[in-house]
Amino acid sequence: MFIVDSTVVVPEHKADELIGIYRKRSRLVDEAEGFISFQLLQNDRKPGELTVHLEWETKQAYLNWARSEQFKKIHELEKQYPDQELKGIVPKVTKYEVVAE
Repeated sequence: MFIVDSTVVVPEHKADELIGIYRKRSRLVDEAEGFISFQLLQNDRKPGELTVHLEWETKQAYLNWARSEQFKKIHELEKQYPDQELKGIVPKVTKYEVVAE
């Protein structure tokens, strides 16, 4: 399994707004070959820290998604956030290969 986490830190007063955006997400990733699951995680001690957690069958499945037109489409939409505080936030992306279960 391959895991990709993208963490952002937003002002705490914007956390609920960002959560709302993800609750209404396009779900295009859900259709990608090799996709397993999506979760949006909120740090229980730092409410403004949110992590998108994606699970993939393989690293190659993730790479195929990351090179796809659907991926580009989703990330173009992110650049169009009307809220300037959210628009410029760059996530910290961390990738993991599951090596034991």
